[in-house]
Amino acid sequence: MESQEIIQELTPLGEHDLLYVADRHKAYYDFPLHRHNLFELNFVEHGAGCERFVGDSVETLGEYDLVLITAPNLEHAWTQGQCTSTDIHEITVQFYLDYQSGFLTTNPFRSIQQMFVRAQRGLAFPMEAIMHVYPRLSRLAGLQGFEAAMEWMYILHELSKYDDARELSSTSFAQVRTTSESRRVARVKEYVSAHYMDEIRLETLSDMVCMSPTAFSRFFKLRTGKSLSDFIVDVRLGVAARKLVDTDEPVSGICFDCGFNTLSNFNRLFRNRKGCSPTEFREKYAKTKVIV
Repeated sequence: MESQEIIQELTPLGEHDLLYVADRHKAYYDFPLHRHNLFELNFVEHGAGCERFVGDSVETLGEYDLVLITAPNLEHAWTQGQCTSTDIHEITVQFYLDYQSGFLTTNPFRSIQQMFVRAQRGLAFPMEAIMHVYPRLSRLAGLQGFEAAMEWMYILHELSKYDDARELSSTSFAQVRTTSESRRVARVKEYVSAHYMDEIRLETLSDMVCMSPTAFSRFFKLRTGKSLSDFIVDVRLGVAARKLVDTDEPVSGICFDCGFNTLSNFNRLFRNRKGCSPTEFREKYAKTKVIV
């Protein structure tokens, strides 16, 4: 049984416009979980205690927040949470740039293109990056035409230098494809994504790429930054989170459908990775959703 739909936001950006900038102060977050076809950079000041939803990532904000989202239709929202500020400053930039063809594929813009690929899952920037671009973001709303375009490209270029920006949503929840320099890693990721509900043995994967189990484990960790077992758990939890949001299936059924052997283990892993139980996660999402 399908749960209620997430609101589809209609954005004011015209066919020949580059970007739309909204610089506003608010006393309360009241816009529900939503999605749209454009990319978005969202800055928040004085937002300590607010909750940020991006895909299956739910986090409580500090005083500042800056997130880039480049996956059309990845649901997201900033909600009031425990925030007590009556003057939340928010700058939202909605835009679209084709990073798979055209000038963004040339060498001078390579770092921006790579940032856009990562931001398909939502990308949260460190405080150093936020403070670095804050003055330019503040000026952006007052600029027009060519000056606004050049200022915007400079902001994107500066943000693309921060390799320590964090990807937020899991790949399986965001339903995006990731690329890898290694064909072996890509092949294994595709297999796991297709067989997450089954028992997945290390020997099966290592045979698939013609490596010994020990050598493949080291190779996978080196190329991806995480162990194979952690990657498999992340995929399963991402699919489970998507089912919790999009369906009314019972938690126990989702647990076993996603390849977990026991409900207690599923609950423990979910809480460790998501910061709440599966039931709490579903309830948080339900509070931010509206019927279209």
